[in-house]
Amino acid sequence: MRPNDPLPLPARPYLARWLPLWALLLNYQRQWLAKDLFAGLALSAILVPVGLSYAEAARLPLMVGLYATIGALVGYAIFGPSRILVLGPDSALAAVIAATIVPLARGDAAQTVALASMLAIMSGVICVLFGIAKLGFVTDLLSQPIRYGYLNGIAVTLIASEIPRLLGIETSNGAVIQSLTHTARSVLSGKTNVISAVIGLACMALVLLPRRLAPRFPGVLIAVIAAGAAGWWLHKQHVALGPAIASMTPGWISPSLPALSPRAFASLAGGAVAIALVSFADTTILSRVFARAQGGETDRNQELVALGAANLFSGFLSGCPVSSSTTRTPVAQAAGAQTQVANLIAAASTALIVWAAPTLINHLPDTALAAVVICAALGIVETRNVARLYRIQRIEFAISMLCLIGVVLLGVLPGIVISVALALASFVWRAWHPYDAVLGKMPSRRGYHDISRHPEAKQFAGLLLFRWDAPLFFANSEIFADHLRRAVSRSRTRVKSIIIAAEPVTDIDITAADTLVKLREALDSAGIRLYFAEMKGPVKDQLHRYGLFASLGGDGCFFATVGEAVEHTIERRRRRPVAIRQREKRTRGSRRLGTSNARRLVSRR
Repeated sequence: MRPNDPLPLPARPYLARWLPLWALLLNYQRQWLAKDLFAGLALSAILVPVGLSYAEAARLPLMVGLYATIGALVGYAIFGPSRILVLGPDSALAAVIAATIVPLARGDAAQTVALASMLAIMSGVICVLFGIAKLGFVTDLLSQPIRYGYLNGIAVTLIASEIPRLLGIETSNGAVIQSLTHTARSVLSGKTNVISAVIGLACMALVLLPRRLAPRFPGVLIAVIAAGAAGWWLHKQHVALGPAIASMTPGWISPSLPALSPRAFASLAGGAVAIALVSFADTTILSRVFARAQGGETDRNQELVALGAANLFSGFLSGCPVSSSTTRTPVAQAAGAQTQVANLIAAASTALIVWAAPTLINHLPDTALAAVVICAALGIVETRNVARLYRIQRIEFAISMLCLIGVVLLGVLPGIVISVALALASFVWRAWHPYDAVLGKMPSRRGYHDISRHPEAKQFAGLLLFRWDAPLFFANSEIFADHLRRAVSRSRTRVKSIIIAAEPVTDIDITAADTLVKLREALDSAGIRLYFAEMKGPVKDQLHRYGLFASLGGDGCFFATVGEAVEHTIERRRRRPVAIRQREKRTRGSRRLGTSNARRLVSRR
């Protein structure tokens, strides 16, 4: 078996589905162990400073970031379907966590930890329940434009909140505009700590430059170590560096369920739903990317369960909500990780650091962690894809920008809710006013084509071919009827038959069906026959259930193809003159017979 081949299922498939680690361990190969061991140790070197940075960005005690890292690694390793996906505290969630927790904690460190862990547990429960109920499709509401706007909004929020820390200025707890205003005033008044700013900018250079020049270079680790060494030396020289990071408490917080009031639960609910949706959207996309790279597939419902388990483990270990990482997963892949065993080794290494050496970073300047967070925020910025939206679809570009503005000005959850509502409204508008076309026959192509796009297409005298490119429902049924009447009025010849090319019509509700019946009656009174072609079986079944199939003409007015319907109407027109002549002949014969009978009656008299 090659390293990246999908693992075969063990003899107990139900365990393999719900506990992928079981299948992994039963089929684990000895040659994978050295690679997983090295990858796990290399990964832990990145996870520690990143976990600290994201905890600080979420306004949480530093140890919470490490607890969350350990819980996420273990939880996903047990339940996750991906072999190398890495979960942990993430920059995309930091602003949501801070916006949800900071107003409730009111500066109480113990309450902050309890709220963060309960937020992780609540979002984990939501993910697990959604996964068991096979509701993974719910995240389809987060379209790509919304995701771009959300990520850009989060990036702006994080950068605005971290710039004061980068420059050695006291932070402001206000929104983005207030934070930027506070920073500008502090800089203009000379409150910037130049040495802190130099260290922070140097850390940013160490992180950002290797991304292009040497992607495998551990820039984050080197930057944090160098900043820690500089902070220790400057501390010995009695040089002030502005705010220092909070000291890490040695030891371990025992796993427990945080005790909160019912009011706190209600206040956390909105944030938990937002975290569940956004983290799953990111996780399933990243999992799909790496699954395709390895030639496999992913199960998004199982991804939901695994993400929920990672958050539950994090919450019970006094951690914070977690998500997938677009920066740490490639590190694991580049280090040669073969399976989730690498993540278990990384979790054990991180736990060892938490237990044995928490004081190693006490001299790390706050500006270094701010630099790491800003670099992470820059990494999630979407500019190329937003520019592509501007070129090809202005409506979706507008939705993405409105999501960005909503996240920045109103907060993460309101911004997402507004964007989802706008996206659904845009979809309803397109279904409400869909494209329709009059069709004609092209001599050089098969089938029937839109005459507005192919003016050379020929139309049949007395026959109108009309296509409606959307389901028919209560909001657009009258528009359909109006557009059809308009097409009849614009026809160059008197219309005697109409064929609706109904293949794009995937659904008809009762209101639209009643509108069709009324339309057919009006057309009949005008001497126009109405036919349907290529209507799908399930849509016909709906008309039968409504009891309106016969009212629309029954089987004689429904045809399998447009061509078959056209042939029927042409043949009907050919037969009609013969029938008319025969009817007129019978009428003349009846009149002559009536005249002769009248003459006989007169002669008898």
